[in-house]
Amino acid sequence: MLNRRPDDPRLHFGLALEYLNAGELEEGVVRLHRYLDMADDEGNAWGRLGAALAQLGRMDEARTAYRTGIDQALAHGHPTLAQELEEALDAL
Repeated sequence: MLNRRPDDPRLHFGLALEYLNAGELEEGVVRLHRYLDMADDEGNAWGRLGAALAQLGRMDEARTAYRTGIDQALAHGHPTLAQELEEALDAL
């Protein structure tokens, strides 16, 4: 599907999740970045990116992803998600 619709950010997000679920964190991170370059994410993908980066030991990048996710969640009216991302950030 991605070959037919390479400009569809949802497909990139879905592929990123498949990589993350398969434990292929590096590729999942690459795919999440591609998605985030295309979409105005409301915080969810930023949180997933932060978690994957933390698992890879890339803590500074994880903190940045979580902070961006918090900002995006608040900007899109998702205070509960923002709180969850703040808790994840505090746990690093």
